[in-house]
Amino acid sequence: MREGFWDLPLDALTREEWEALCDGCGRCCLHKLEDEDSGEIAETNVACKLLDTTTARCKDYKHRKAFVPDCLRLTPALVKKVPWLPKTCAYRLRAEDKPIPEWHYLRTGSREAMIEAGISVAHRVISEDDAGPLEHHMVEWGI
Repeated sequence: MREGFWDLPLDALTREEWEALCDGCGRCCLHKLEDEDSGEIAETNVACKLLDTTTARCKDYKHRKAFVPDCLRLTPALVKKVPWLPKTCAYRLRAEDKPIPEWHYLRTGSREAMIEAGISVAHRVISEDDAGPLEHHMVEWGI
């Protein structure tokens, strides 16, 4: 991968660089509720069944669509359209021509920095297999 690729426009990234840009926070893998009237999105602490709740990483990223058909594959175009990506998301930040955060592993060399910064959902979520009704799991992450 190219040095400093994370500062390039999203459309200029290779597939490998695109995948590496993900900070791995896990928030895009959490269930969300949308108010039918207002369109407002409410976040939950309920994770997709493939999200490892201790690491916030997908257990089978390569084959995830086979197990979760409605899993979205983020693209530069889609990142600009979806309203639910967190403000800290590296994809969203780069789509807005903003720098990635100081805690991002591409800057620190450590995925632990993101967990220490309170950005990751690791150890803070429950699997959809165990959760029950989503309405009982609404949260405000404050990040």
